[in-house]
Amino acid sequence: MELKAAAASDDELIRDGSDATFMADVIEASAEVPVIVDFWAPWCGPCKTLTPALEQAVREARGKVRLVKVDVDQNQMIAAQLRVQSIPTVYAFVNGQPVDAFQGALPGSQIKQFIERLIAMSGGDAGLTEALDQADAMLAEGAAADAAQVYSAVLGEEQENTRAIAGLARCYLALDDVEKARATLALVPQEKAGDPAIASVEAQIALADEAAGAGDASDLRARVERNPDDHQARYDLAMALVARGDEAGAIDALIELFRRDREWNDGAARTQLLKIFDSLGPKSEVAQKGRRRLSSLIFS
Repeated sequence: MELKAAAASDDELIRDGSDATFMADVIEASAEVPVIVDFWAPWCGPCKTLTPALEQAVREARGKVRLVKVDVDQNQMIAAQLRVQSIPTVYAFVNGQPVDAFQGALPGSQIKQFIERLIAMSGGDAGLTEALDQADAMLAEGAAADAAQVYSAVLGEEQENTRAIAGLARCYLALDDVEKARATLALVPQEKAGDPAIASVEAQIALADEAAGAGDASDLRARVERNPDDHQARYDLAMALVARGDEAGAIDALIELFRRDREWNDGAARTQLLKIFDSLGPKSEVAQKGRRRLSSLIFS
């Protein structure tokens, strides 16, 4: 997949339309990219709020949609054909057909949702999805540096893409750069802070912080074998395994610790298990199996 080298210019993204140019600016152009039509007039108070908000949202979409502004006083024919009875009225066109519309001024968040829905409807984000799939595969195969380049390219196109932000942060974690991973998560907008992909990386960072300096796994395993009731050694072993990327082994150690003494250190085993499950994500078979094992112990 080739990502666009630069965003389209304002002249390409936003233009004034007319009865004479409507066919080219909207009907024909919407075969390539969704086109939003803003019917307005100079005397319309709500239009003075809506139009700048639409322009900003279209710019932020970086070429995935275009905006055509039609002054209804100067272009009554097309307004009548589309039965525009009050302004502001906004229509969205895909492949020459109106597919969505709204009347009145909307807040910025709803305008953004309107545009995101339009992009999804047109399949306009398919290229980014393909790139993210490729980056995920690279990271899974251990090519973290290469995956980071693709995630960064996606963020150049869509700076609030939480999947790309989470992926880039996971690349830094794979490259043992926890601070860069932490800084990457700062890119997440407040309204998307609860995204599952972001929560998973946050859990990974928390585990990495706690696993730092956990000790040598071989030494800790030997301590546990000498004294199976050395709960601290078993807990430290689990954290050392986390540091080595052996989450399955860490889960085994913590499940055994929970089985032996679920209340040890204020329930530390259960707390860490939940963090590991979150870090692996809801689709992880390792996490799903671990959750079932923990639940069976809790309710036994």
